[in-house]
Parts: sequence; structure tokens; C-alpha cells
Amino acid sequence: MAGLHQIYELNLSPKSVKSRLINLRFCGADKVGRLNLALKFNKKLSKFTPNLQNKLQNVKFGKSGMKKPAQTNLGEKMNETLINIGLAATQILFTFALGFYLITCLQWFSYKFERVLFHFTRPLWHVFFLIVPIVLFYGAERFFWIYFYFALVPSLALWHKKLDKKLVFTPRVKRFFVILALAVIASYAVYLATQHRVNLGVVLPLVASFVLSFLLEKAKFKAYENSARKKLASMPELKIIMITASFGKTSIKNFLFELLKNDFACRKTPRSVNTLAGLIQDVNNELTAGTQIYIAEAGARLKGDIAQITEFLNPQIAIVGEIGAQHIEYFKTLENIRATKLEALGSKRLEKAFVHSSTQANEGEKIEIYDKDLSGVEASLDGVKFKLGEMEFHSPLLGKFNAANLAVCVKTALYLGLDEARIASALSRLKNVEHRLERIDAGGKIIIDDGFNGNFNGMSASYELVAGYEGRKVLVTPGIMESSDEENEKLSKIINKTFDIVMLTSSLNAVALLKHLSRPKVIVIKDKSKMQEALAQNTKAGDLILFSNDAPSFM
Repeated sequence: MAGLHQIYELNLSPKSVKSRLINLRFCGADKVGRLNLALKFNKKLSKFTPNLQNKLQNVKFGKSGMKKPAQTNLGEKMNETLINIGLAATQILFTFALGFYLITCLQWFSYKFERVLFHFTRPLWHVFFLIVPIVLFYGAERFFWIYFYFALVPSLALWHKKLDKKLVFTPRVKRFFVILALAVIASYAVYLATQHRVNLGVVLPLVASFVLSFLLEKAKFKAYENSARKKLASMPELKIIMITASFGKTSIKNFLFELLKNDFACRKTPRSVNTLAGLIQDVNNELTAGTQIYIAEAGARLKGDIAQITEFLNPQIAIVGEIGAQHIEYFKTLENIRATKLEALGSKRLEKAFVHSSTQANEGEKIEIYDKDLSGVEASLDGVKFKLGEMEFHSPLLGKFNAANLAVCVKTALYLGLDEARIASALSRLKNVEHRLERIDAGGKIIIDDGFNGNFNGMSASYELVAGYEGRKVLVTPGIMESSDEENEKLSKIINKTFDIVMLTSSLNAVALLKHLSRPKVIVIKDKSKMQEALAQNTKAGDLILFSNDAPSFM
């Protein structure tokens, strides 16, 4: 800087000026401005003006060839460091975002990867939240952050907010995120150790986390299972009743518990807990030493599932209810479903089995068809009546289909020693299971909540039940989930005859249902959060509203 002042103040010779200029390092805007000032007021520099102007241009565009000052190099390094930190943070957050999405989906389907990847009911979600983000991460590179922060994060947050079955941070989920965090740390350790030459990206740490998580859970599960087996072995007097069916198993479990609870110390599996893992947890945590009867529900999505549960529980009494096309996409054929449910008869301690006629099982010394002598079934909004042989029973439960469910409960109670009068008294006091043809009167409207009824026989029976209602009838349904188009088409024909307004709450079955719906007004509700608004706009006092089946937002 002093050199510029000397040019201006001392009025140096052109030769001296040239020499000093050579020694100057032109790089900052301030220096450029001062050089221009010197050129303007020092006449002796006139002959050098063109050359100096060229130097000025070169300085402005970074072409002077002169060395950059240390402070400029430091600034550039700092900028580069900040950029790298930002990119690394984005990569870490993106890895956790993918993990969050996948673990949420897995939790819905009992952590079955095959189910999530190949039988997912909302495949476009995988496209939006998995495939496209990964492609853009590796394709867009440094510009990925724009998509991540301004598109993916907001859409993922909105998606989770609208879910009616959000991620539950169970111990298993927490363990997964801990493993994922360790995998990310290890990934960056590799990156630093290789001097930035090896970046494991997001896919490899994510895959490694899921593999390690599943191995850990498998080991923990085995230890937990052994503990449950020891507990059951320590209770030789415990009578275990295992219930399986395509549909109706939860109702049978609850009804049977109500019939037996006053005469025995009973325990039933909670809610719809029916997997091997769920049963193991219930045995370990809730089954007490004084329990006389344990009523366990057993579900299946794959061949061999019931065999696993049967081998674990070894029930003395097995109930195999009605067989239908539920979960047909997994089992492929009705025969596969039937064979899977009948795996319940393989118990080493089997004393008695009550099976529905739809199982096509042969009666024997231990096997009884429980609905063969069921007759005289009458159903109305006041309850259901039926005969079982010469015995007559009445229950305030709604739905014709409940007669068969009650029949097997009666037969089981009789087998355990209860007399007919005591059973009849208990039946007369039964209440509908929550969301199973539960009647609610509100605002002049009759609301029938049958949200947990998801099979053709049960749903069509509920439609028959309300068909005689004289007022306007409104149906709210997603159709039959995880079943065939044929089943939904059959259902739509019954709907067409019965209802005035139909609100479809899932697009999954919309095509099959709409194909035959001609008489009722049809409203498709794409966003379940808008259901209340749709009901307020389209129903009035005096209407009967039937909620038939329910489907979470991921269906």
C-alpha cells in the first residue's frame, strides 16, 4: 500500500514506477481503487496507463498470476469447510429420515421386510419417500440439500402427522435408532481414516443398521421365548384355550372370557394381540401363577404361523372358527388358509377341538363341528336369538354372524363344566365388543360402530341387520381389506340394495366397489381427516350411520 502512495506523492520517474509496480501484489478491491487514483493524478504514469489498465483487469478477474494473500486462502478454506460440514449434516439427517420412514412401515406389519417391500398397500409412498430421495442423493450431489430441506423433510413431516397409526417409540425402535447412530459414526470414521477417499453414503449404513437390529432382536426374542416356555412349564394345571380363525377370533375370545370369568381365574390376551411375539410378551409380563384358564388368540399371515404358536402354547382346547379369504394375498388360495388354521390341531396336549364347518375338518373323538346343530337364528337391532340343539339362547349382541361365535363359546363352557342355566344368564348380560356392532345414539342419529368387522360374511350380515331401518341409511367403509376384488364386488351388490349414501374411506378397493354401485350417492374420502366434515355435510337427524370395517391410513 505504501508503494501506491509513493507513486502519487513523490512523483517518481516512469522507470521507478514500473519497478515498484512489479513488486506490488494487486488482489484486493481497495488496492485496485488506489491504483486507479494514482493513475488519474500522476501524469508521469500516462505512458504506462494501458499496461496498468490491463493489470487492473487481470486483478479484477483473478488472472494476474500473482500469489494470493494468506488471508484469502484461509477464507476459501473456511468456506469449503463450512460447505462440507453442511453436506455431512444433510447426509446424516437424510439417513435418519430414511430409517424413520422404514421403521414406521415395518412396525405396522410386525417388522416383516417381505411384507413391506413386496405386499405394501401404498407403493407410491415407497417411491416418494425411498426411491426418489436415494436417486437424487447420489445424482444431485451438492444440490441435494435443496430437495432435502425444502421438499422431503416437509412432506415426510406432513405424511407422519396425517397418519392415524404413528410410529410408537417402543424399546425395539429406540434400539434401532441407537444402532443407526453408531453405524453413521462408523461410516464417518471410515471417511476420515481414508482421508476423505471412501464415503459409505446412506444405503450401506442403513442396511447394516437393519441387519444388526434384526440380529439383536432375534437373540433377545429367543431368550424371551425361553423364559416364557419355562413359565408355562411351571404351571402344569393351567388350561390353555387357543382360538384361531379367518375372522371372529377376537369376538370369540372376549365372549368366552365373559362366560368363564365368574367361575374360573381367567386371563385373555389383550386387544388383538395374536402373534407369537405378542403371546410370548403376554405370558412373560401378565400371566400370573394363580391363573386357571388362559384364552389366547392366534393369527397368521404365512403358512406355519399357527404351527409355531401351537408348539409354543400346546393348548388343551383348540377353537378353529370360520374360514374365509382374509389375507388371501399371502396365502394365495383358500385351501392354504384352511390348512394353516388347522395347524392348531397339532397340539401335543390336545383334549378337545371345536371347529367351524368351513374348515372341512372331519369329526372325531376330539374334534367337534360346533355349528352343525345351530338353528333358528334371528337378528335385529334388539339382539340375536338362536338354538343349539334343543337349547335356546338370547343375547343383546347385534349381528346374525354372532350366533356362531356364541355357539362355540357355549360348547366350550359346557365342556368345562358350566351348566346351561348359568351360561344362558351370562349370555343375556353380554355387551358388544368395542367397535363390533356397537350402537351409539347421538344428535338424533343412530350410529352403528362395526369398525373391527372386516370380512364379507360379517359385513354383509351387518348390512342385512340395518336393511329394515325405515330412515335414510349411510355406510362408511373402505371395503374388505386384504381380500380379493371378487369379495368386494359381491359386497358392493349388497350395498347397492341397502344404502342411500356410501362414503368410501380407502382408494384401494374403490374400483371394485364403484363398479356395481349405482343406486346410492357415493362420496370418496381421500383424506380420512376430512371424514367428520363429510359426515356433517351429508347426514342429518334420523339417519342411521354404519361404520363398516376400518382401515388405517396406510391401507
